[in-house]
Amino acid sequence: MPATDAPVRRRRRGAPSFVIQEHHARSLHWDLRLERDGVYVSWAVPKGLPADKATNHLAVHVEDHPLEYGSFHGTIPKGEYGAGEVTIWDKGTYEATKWTDREVKFHLHGERVDARFVLFKTRGDDWMIHREDPAPEGWEPLPDLVLPMLAVAGGLPPERGTDWRYEFKWDGVRTIAYVEGGRARLVSRGEHDRTAAYPEIRRLGEALGSRQAVLDGEIIALDAQGRPSFEALQPRMLVDDTARARRLAATVPVTYMVFDLLHLDGRSTLTLPYVERRRRLDELGLADDHWTVPASHEGPGADVLAAARAAGLEGVVAKRADSPYRAGQRSSDWVKVKLQRTQSVVIGGFTAPKGSRTGFGALLVGIPGEDGLGYAGKVGTGFSEQAITDLLARLRPLRRPRQPFDPPVPPADAADATWVQPDLVGEVRFTDWTRAGRLRQPAWLGLRDMAPSDVVREG
Repeated sequence: MPATDAPVRRRRRGAPSFVIQEHHARSLHWDLRLERDGVYVSWAVPKGLPADKATNHLAVHVEDHPLEYGSFHGTIPKGEYGAGEVTIWDKGTYEATKWTDREVKFHLHGERVDARFVLFKTRGDDWMIHREDPAPEGWEPLPDLVLPMLAVAGGLPPERGTDWRYEFKWDGVRTIAYVEGGRARLVSRGEHDRTAAYPEIRRLGEALGSRQAVLDGEIIALDAQGRPSFEALQPRMLVDDTARARRLAATVPVTYMVFDLLHLDGRSTLTLPYVERRRRLDELGLADDHWTVPASHEGPGADVLAAARAAGLEGVVAKRADSPYRAGQRSSDWVKVKLQRTQSVVIGGFTAPKGSRTGFGALLVGIPGEDGLGYAGKVGTGFSEQAITDLLARLRPLRRPRQPFDPPVPPADAADATWVQPDLVGEVRFTDWTRAGRLRQPAWLGLRDMAPSDVVREG
């Protein structure tokens, strides 16, 4: 719903009035009220006025309201009809060019909107509202998908010669949030819709109200010591059952750490410098129990890294201050400096359990290369009983007769192996690489929601 359609306008003498009230009730919506025959004829519009001609929005016809209600803003107490916060989003006068029982055409002359719309009835009290005028000049629709910019692994950049900013590295899952009409849609790095998995973050849409935004960040969960933990997040990551997600939200709450702004109110911000994107992000005032904008530090980088170490964090990400957002690219404008060595890996098989172990013995993992999936070793530690159960449930449907590795896994490691389609990605902690290119002392951390083709060796 655009907020810059119109300059402030005086009420047109003799013209009927309109008001649009933003109503944070059980669910956020906007009440469109048009003065007619001494009352406000009213519609509840869940996603607000459409910003362009390509999209129609639902508008539910509700009871008429007295004209005195048009100036109301404040709190409707709990227990009363429509309980919640009400603010005046826009007001002014309008001209009706058609008004029937099934169709209303009108031109709003407001303080925020100056445009023509039509309401048309579909069934019962359900109507649709359509914008007849073009979108404001330069306005761009919210993109369906923006691929995240990725960092390269490395050390701290030199302090002299270039301007860098430093953020803490969070041990979570990368997530892009698309916010429009008071609703938030959450998409993982693997391009999967994860909105249902994190019901506590969906309220982010209500917090932004009529503002339109694409946000980049990381969803984290805390361990018993209050530190971000990838292991702690595992029960939440791949849940697609809404009821189960709500139950888990009470025991394993998450927080969305928002660190970039990719689109705002009909304008892409991808080409803006990092520091300007961060300034606009900070101005949104995003702060809640389940989302926040963590600090961006000017440095020195060594001090920020030392603070990350003291806090038990994963490391820092250095970002060039003047860099644009390179969607879908891995760029040296962003450098991740890790305090712990971790690596994303693709699962290509598993071995039979031995001794007291049940389920499987170890995972055979690899990293994609020019010739295919290169073998990176066996991972046999770091699994809880629940993790083994969950992994087996995902791996069994992926079984295949031949191994996916090229060159083949050495015979000693391939003994009693069950091969699987290389579709699942996990994360391991390790100490070093061997001369043969294997992970030294790897320990399982959990599954990653990302495509196997996005896995690269971290060095």
